[in-house]
Amino acid sequence: MNWEQIKGNWNQAKGHLKVRWGELTDDDLDVIEGERDKLVGKIQERYGIAKEEAERQVKEFDA
Repeated sequence: MNWEQIKGNWNQAKGHLKVRWGELTDDDLDVIEGERDKLVGKIQERYGIAKEEAERQVKEFDA
């Protein structure tokens, strides 16, 4: 799935995101609203990782 597909099907994508990043809450996903940068930030925050690592994980997810 590329990011445009994820954003376009946000409600469906939320389930896939929760499987991949289980520490993201429903509230987090509501805040993210399909925005890639917000997702990277929340992953950084929840998992305590560097921005570069969060970016890498999101890139792998949407590949």
